[in-house]
Amino acid sequence: MAISTIKTESVMGAGFVTKVNCSNPFIIDQPKGMGGTDEGPNPLEVFLASLGGCICAIGRIIANQRKIELRGIEAIVEGDIDKDFLLGKTTEGRSGFTEIRSFVQIDAEMSKVEKEEFLKEIASRCPIADNMTQTTVLKPTVV
Repeated sequence: MAISTIKTESVMGAGFVTKVNCSNPFIIDQPKGMGGTDEGPNPLEVFLASLGGCICAIGRIIANQRKIELRGIEAIVEGDIDKDFLLGKTTEGRSGFTEIRSFVQIDAEMSKVEKEEFLKEIASRCPIADNMTQTTVLKPTVV
């Protein structure tokens, strides 16, 4: 087993701006209509984008390992969420996505069945998909 710790730091700025410090820093914000300045994606978009990014990265890893000529992957990810719950307008339901769908186009010389098997392997090796479907211990700590 080769356990590694991945770390990011999120620092709240003015309004809804949050600076994320990581290997390639970026800003998370809210749209102007929600009180933000629209300087970056909102947290929900970042969450969904992490799945699409992981699908692409794991696809490339598998293709390199198997010597598959993979010209590209396009992953469209969408999710359904009850914004009334997260805004505190109701206590019925839940704050997270109720369903997340990904639509993956694989550009490679493969049959449809081979692409489906390739995508199954991507999903099984994708840490983001694993965290979305399995229980992971969350340990929030005040410091």
